[in-house]
Amino acid sequence: MTAWSYSSIKTFEQCPKKYFHLKVVKDIKDEPGEAADYGTAVHLAAEEFIRDGKPVPDKFAYMRPIVERLADFSGEKRTEMKVGVRKTATGYEPTTFFAKDVWYRGIIDLLIIDGERAHLLDYKTGKNAKYADMKQLDLMAGAIFVHYPQVQEIKSGLLYVVSNEFPKKVHVREKLNQYLSVFDTQLENLNDALENGVFNPKSGPLCGWCPVVECAHWRPKRRR
Repeated sequence: MTAWSYSSIKTFEQCPKKYFHLKVVKDIKDEPGEAADYGTAVHLAAEEFIRDGKPVPDKFAYMRPIVERLADFSGEKRTEMKVGVRKTATGYEPTTFFAKDVWYRGIIDLLIIDGERAHLLDYKTGKNAKYADMKQLDLMAGAIFVHYPQVQEIKSGLLYVVSNEFPKKVHVREKLNQYLSVFDTQLENLNDALENGVFNPKSGPLCGWCPVVECAHWRPKRRR
């Protein structure tokens, strides 16, 4: 089984053919657009403020109260933290992000460890939290439990810095296995596709933004 992340399994779920070109043969690149560039800049501004105390740029002034509050939280803070999880016959073990036997990879925007409790946050720059996927938090919380045996409870959230929404969830160590298995069905489908070499295209509302233009479902973006 190939190593996977939340974004890669969502790509496969969206369209197996797109996954094949981006992740398997890697003959096509998905170039970031304006929205992705904006999100990267927001993440960097938050990271540099919390890690280094660097002032938040004026264009992101709306998020200053948010990151200032986070900076005041007690505990050990880690920003843009790369984690890896190894899956074995007996459970899950910590490993590095680029380890040869890594099973799941995740990047955590902000982790605050305070004894047996932790805060886990992922910044979002979407217009609203209508399509918030709490499974992303489940995966990251599971990985933190694997890496930090002392942590018993994690308060997790998807922080929509533009719309000021905060879908959140409390994770407990007793459900670690449940959190890391939320995509088991999709992973089985991915494993089957890799074994059989069959990655069928899937039509959807995002086909106009897909970089795989040599596809029966591809169509030009609609101009608004």
